[in-house]
Amino acid sequence: MQKVVKTKFENGDGPTKIYRDLTGVVSLQTIKLWIKKVRNTGSIELSSPPGRPRTARTKANILKAKQCLDQKRVSIRRLAAEMNISKSSIHRILRKDLGCFPYKKIKQPKLTDVQKKKRVKFANWVLNSYTNSDITRWLFSDEKYFDLNGIYNNQNDWIWAISREEADKRGAIYETTKFSVKVMVWLGVYSEGLSVPVIFEDGSMDAQRYIDEALPIALECGNEMLGEYWTYQQDGARPHIHYLSQK
Repeated sequence: MQKVVKTKFENGDGPTKIYRDLTGVVSLQTIKLWIKKVRNTGSIELSSPPGRPRTARTKANILKAKQCLDQKRVSIRRLAAEMNISKSSIHRILRKDLGCFPYKKIKQPKLTDVQKKKRVKFANWVLNSYTNSDITRWLFSDEKYFDLNGIYNNQNDWIWAISREEADKRGAIYETTKFSVKVMVWLGVYSEGLSVPVIFEDGSMDAQRYIDEALPIALECGNEMLGEYWTYQQDGARPHIHYLSQK
């Protein structure tokens, strides 16, 4: 592997490209150290590291860990059990040798193939039908329910105690209402900023309430831009785009 790195470096490849070409078999930090050695001495022959030899972070285990990650989604605990090494060693392999980082899942709308095609069709229609000056007169709007109980995340809210009962006495119980009060809020955004929010305190928004309460605010945006407006309704999501033409 050292000869491969040395050859690729002499052919003009940088450390990052070499790391990507080797698909993470050797860590980026190690590649940089080898290249530094080549620049200083012209050779990549490294002396043996001091201390006892590695038994967990070996080349074989690094390669096996990478193969497991490529084949399936696996946790550090499970990977350590499968490879029969400690979790801390697996963590070092993932971070230092393979250059991996932990990422949380991201929520996004689940769209069907039909919905995706509609969005692409709409995007192409916009690109072909409007100019940059037209876009400055657009107002994007949407509405959302807000729960008056708020959003509670217990991930970082811990109570240290010697028992569950003691923790409950110290405030480890968060009470929620089964049917909490909700309000709907409408808001628009356009080239000059945000519109005035419209709060629907009683009931949901229908077509008539939209015309009576939200539409007047939308038409006031952009120095009293009045006239034509249209709404684009996308299945599976609800973005609204209003085109406001000069009076």
